[in-house]
Amino acid sequence: MSLSSRLQQHWSRVDVVSILLAPLSLIYWAIILVRRAAYALGIFKVHEFSVPVVVVGNLTVGGTGKTPFVISLAEQLKQRGWTPGVISRGYQGKASQPAVVPSDGDPGFFGDEPVLISRKTGVPVVVARRRSDAVNRILAESVDLVISDDGLQHLALGRDADIVMIDDIERFGNGLLLPAGPLREPASRLRSVDIRVRRGGSAHSGEHALGTRLGAARNLVTGEKVPLAFFRDQSLSAVAGVHRPERFFEMLEEQGLTAVKYPFPDHHHFSPDDLPVGTTVLMTEKDSVKCASFANPHWWEVSLLTEIPEALIDELERLLVKSSQSLK
Repeated sequence: MSLSSRLQQHWSRVDVVSILLAPLSLIYWAIILVRRAAYALGIFKVHEFSVPVVVVGNLTVGGTGKTPFVISLAEQLKQRGWTPGVISRGYQGKASQPAVVPSDGDPGFFGDEPVLISRKTGVPVVVARRRSDAVNRILAESVDLVISDDGLQHLALGRDADIVMIDDIERFGNGLLLPAGPLREPASRLRSVDIRVRRGGSAHSGEHALGTRLGAARNLVTGEKVPLAFFRDQSLSAVAGVHRPERFFEMLEEQGLTAVKYPFPDHHHFSPDDLPVGTTVLMTEKDSVKCASFANPHWWEVSLLTEIPEALIDELERLLVKSSQSLK
């Protein structure tokens, strides 16, 4: 087990470990304050752009459903007449220069999430180590709006709207900053963001509730799509290499499916030996992009549908229209 995984076991509560790490969290907090001041005073440069930039991020380490949200957000904005593009750092990818991600791109080179976004949305997706470089590259793709998958703490990236994702189960853990807790920034940062989204549970005051559900399954070899009810009473294995694999397993159970569970770490690089044999395998879409090159006909990806309320899109559009007018 990695050091990060061991620390995360203590982030849900205040215990001896988190107390011992508290001095390091104070140092981390001081660094945050110094960085914010440096950008506010113009010591560090904030990059501004000719089109609006929307940052989708979170306050905690780990997944809160940002990528499925970005996919749905891009699709709904397209329906409203926008031409969005998506940028990402391409976590664990090997691209050293800004690069456009093809829909059939290598997740080992571009990162699994950018490849999934490109495949699902069809919008331009660019990865780069520096997000400002990614924006400059994606502007050549004739977009009129840029969505950043993560990047809330990347203060060098100018933005016109911040959207913060909050997981209703994990929330903010023990409420402490790294490394004593899971917070990248103090929870008070929520007061300065534009839009707050709660995944699961009921929305609190000033928040939008986000619904998620499983959709159809798609065969990794043939492309055939079937409803999940097709797999009832079959011998199944469920594979998930995401932040909370148990969430995927629970959602399958809610659909009446019983499967042997195979959890893996988030962003796991799969090999053929990782997958069970002699059984039908259901996996997340994020995992399927890493298994497609060696898939067999018994492997299926299960789509995750994210339902963004129209009120959230309305609120975001008001911010974007206002920003677009100021850029003219």
